[in-house]
Amino acid sequence: MMNVNIKKSKILIVDDEVEILDLLKMVLKKEGFENIYTAETGKMAIEIFKEENPELAILDVMLPDMEGYDICKTIRKTSNIPILFLSAKGEELDRLMGLAIGGDDYITKPFSPREVALRVKIQLRRNMMVNDINKENQETKIKFGPFEIDEQKIEVRKNGIIIDLKPKEYKMFLYMMKHKNQIISKEKFCDEVWGEDFIGFDNTIMVHIRRLREKIEENPSKPKYIVNVKGLGYKLIFKDE
Repeated sequence: MMNVNIKKSKILIVDDEVEILDLLKMVLKKEGFENIYTAETGKMAIEIFKEENPELAILDVMLPDMEGYDICKTIRKTSNIPILFLSAKGEELDRLMGLAIGGDDYITKPFSPREVALRVKIQLRRNMMVNDINKENQETKIKFGPFEIDEQKIEVRKNGIIIDLKPKEYKMFLYMMKHKNQIISKEKFCDEVWGEDFIGFDNTIMVHIRRLREKIEENPSKPKYIVNVKGLGYKLIFKDE
């Protein structure tokens, strides 16, 4: 069963033959697609792309005003949507050209409309999966100033360079990154990092803060990122100088 999100995808079909446009539109409608836009020229196709921001494009290679390759190049400047080429040219060089400039699939005329519909579904599902994975990867990363933490890889970077932190140092810094510009008490560090009561941990917290500063500060004795808030705790700050 087709994903409901895929059914709502906007599809742009570009061909100078009205019969082909009508045929593909009819087949895709039967497959459940609701938002289909058609264009007979390259200029019209680019205008629709800019206005509607479709999730997939089917481009005829030979058009009266420009080649489908030119439309593909325009789309690729701002978008990674799946692009399928339709062409009467079936030579290997033509297919390679279409794929090399950014196409995802190349279909030779004459074609089976149902096969085109199947390839459309495959490309949309694949693109949706890639976008979901990218979104998940982005959500595991926290950025603040020159620092970036990748929770999935358990990595901390400063200006793109990995900082080697011990497990407790990593947990402390992760907590600070998630609560940047907020005062964090020693008691809170104990609760969140050690899972223990604060009693007896005063020196432990200070030692770990000192080690963190030695690894992330240019001058640990004059910290500009992990600062003391007298009588209250510590704060992770960043001033764009």
